[in-house]
Amino acid sequence: QVQLVESGGGLVQAGGSLRLSCAASGRTFSDYVMGWFRQAPGKERDFVARVKWRDGITWYADSVKGRFTISRDNAKNTAYLQMNSLKPEDTAVYYCAAKYAGTNTYPYWGQGTQVTVSS
Repeated sequence: QVQLVESGGGLVQAGGSLRLSCAASGRTFSDYVMGWFRQAPGKERDFVARVKWRDGITWYADSVKGRFTISRDNAKNTAYLQMNSLKPEDTAVYYCAAKYAGTNTYPYWGQGTQVTVSS
């Protein structure tokens, strides 16, 4: 059973930083893609970033390019989202998700962690 557990959310002032973690368990993730998504109140869930576990190749939404960095630690089976220069519009519940590389949908999701950026 795949389990994803996020941590690291909180309240931060605009311009500040936070690092989210996603601890993954239940299988070997070397052929998986780990993604971060976010959902603000009243809005749809949006893609933020993703990383291929095997080779570390990354993709970002335009809204976070240059500010957020996704990474993974193979030894710890953990993915990270380093968020810098945070803006109030980054306020959302952040979710990590996992899918097998080459597939379109993410079947595995964490419970989410709240990020609030005050102005």
